[in-house]
Amino acid sequence: MLNVPTVQKQNGVWFVLAATLFWGTTGTAQAFAPPGAPSLAVGAMRLAIGGLALLALALARGSLRRDQAWPWRPTLLAAISMAAYQPCFFAGVARTGVAVGTMVAIGSAPIIAGLLAWLFRGERPTQRWTLATIVAISGCTLLVAAGSQVNVDLLGILLALGAGASYACYALASKDLVQDRAPDAAMAVVFCGGALLLSPLLFIVDLTWLAQPRGLLVALHLGVLATAAAYALYARGLVLIPVATAVTLSLGEPLVAGALGVLVLGEQLTGLALSGIVLLLAGLTILSTGGNRRG
Repeated sequence: MLNVPTVQKQNGVWFVLAATLFWGTTGTAQAFAPPGAPSLAVGAMRLAIGGLALLALALARGSLRRDQAWPWRPTLLAAISMAAYQPCFFAGVARTGVAVGTMVAIGSAPIIAGLLAWLFRGERPTQRWTLATIVAISGCTLLVAAGSQVNVDLLGILLALGAGASYACYALASKDLVQDRAPDAAMAVVFCGGALLLSPLLFIVDLTWLAQPRGLLVALHLGVLATAAAYALYARGLVLIPVATAVTLSLGEPLVAGALGVLVLGEQLTGLALSGIVLLLAGLTILSTGGNRRG
């Protein structure tokens, strides 16, 4: 059971919500990528640059020590999960479309994380978490589905579910790592490991878009801000709050993405999207204002 003061739990909530601000810039940044930049290549480069940035941060802070022991099971699970998320998500979206792929991936992650945390960490879901998760997932569904054509593809659905499960497993394994280690060091090891696992992709995908200044800037933004900065904050929050709570709070990402789409890309919000925003805000508010205790 997590014996963390209420104030520190609230700080953990804000760390995760701050991470969603950086995650939410991903879609807007990719919109500025040069035409023809493969999504899988963008994902692989994002992980590679993010891993190097996290490694530099950990070394600068002195939190990554040579004599530090790393339990191989959670370390390997977290690295594999983060590496698996990229191809599963992008391939799932490619087969089902953005609406269905994103809804299945982000909607399944909190549910799977809650079940895994209950089974392996004894973190029993509370009524508050259950209510907040249902409301937030409903909001995400409306927000992502608004104005999008729905295309159901069984293999695409399974790949998107794989992305959600990968993220849930990453959060569960990372929780074990950050308990007794500096969050910066844990994320550096996990992301560098994930980047190594995906490195063969860099030899088979088209990387010519990186030669353009705009392409390089997009890759740096995704790697340094949307990955390294975001997951450094997320890891700090994960130290203080349950796994299921952290993953549900991550649903703030599409809220930020929607706001940036309107403000930066000039997109129009439909009534369905506005309803989704209201529900998503309600779910996050329920979860972030008190009641972070567990049964």
